[in-house]
Amino acid sequence: MAARKTQAKTNVSAEELKTYYRDMLLIRRFEEKAGQLYGMGLIGGFCHLYIGQEAVVVGLEAAAEEGDKRITSYRDHGHMLACGMDPNGVMAELTGREGGYSKGKGGSMHMFSKEKHFYGGHGIVGAQVPLGAGLAFADKYLDNKRVTFTYFGDGAANQGQVYETFNMAALWKLPVIFVIENNQYAMGTAQARSTSTQDIYTRGEPFGIPGEIVDGMDVLAVKAASEKAVKHCRSGKGPYILEVKTYRYRGHSMSDPAKYRTREEVQKMREERDPIEHVRELLLTGKHATEDDLKAIDKEIKDIVNKSADFAKESPEPALEELWTDIYAETDA
Repeated sequence: MAARKTQAKTNVSAEELKTYYRDMLLIRRFEEKAGQLYGMGLIGGFCHLYIGQEAVVVGLEAAAEEGDKRITSYRDHGHMLACGMDPNGVMAELTGREGGYSKGKGGSMHMFSKEKHFYGGHGIVGAQVPLGAGLAFADKYLDNKRVTFTYFGDGAANQGQVYETFNMAALWKLPVIFVIENNQYAMGTAQARSTSTQDIYTRGEPFGIPGEIVDGMDVLAVKAASEKAVKHCRSGKGPYILEVKTYRYRGHSMSDPAKYRTREEVQKMREERDPIEHVRELLLTGKHATEDDLKAIDKEIKDIVNKSADFAKESPEPALEELWTDIYAETDA
């Protein structure tokens, strides 16, 4: 991978770098395994992989605190793992098994964890954006200094409900960070062909929402920008927009052959801009880790992912009567 300079204005220790490397590698290996299981017919329906975008959520989670919330769209496995959800439960849900986070009833698009403050995984494009503002409204009402990370893509940025949400979030000064994961192709249309503005974050300006562009292939740059955005929100100044420029290596979903771009383009990104290789390079050149250290981390991650696949395969499918549960909210009446 070609050398590059990190523009992040943040100090990180060797242990933090190793943590980011490990967290991104877990997402990469998990998604590769999920792709294999999909090909074997063990994962049904839609399956959107996060391969290539790992630095985005790992960098943002590095700035989060206990009690902060996150909500995203259907490309959500990486977000689950980054916020600490159990790989076993995530993989079991992907395969529709009882041991999954939604008891096998939600699949790839509908997983939640109240414990980890993860509110989905939403299949309707852009629908999670007003929901994220609603989560932030609750925190504003409770005055608990929590922040909500609301993720959506460059394609969803053209949805009208996004701008209705911008307006209300700015009006009420909600502590929400709108994270535009701009992987440049939405479902399969290049941003230049679908979006009138080159820089999407500037669409917050009419509402008085500050924002910036971030290199989403550099976890340290994402962390630095996230810390700035979090500080802004926690101090009561209202919402903030981060347009994180990233790139997915696979198609929009497992069923997408991605013929709208060349193999050479994808290979160039892999060789010159890969977020995991970037941190690997920093660890080795800074003498923070040896090749053997990194091989040990890779082996640890592969073991975790293989165990998650085994857990999923061994977990039973949900019983028929389970399909009638979790439909209505429980009441004391």
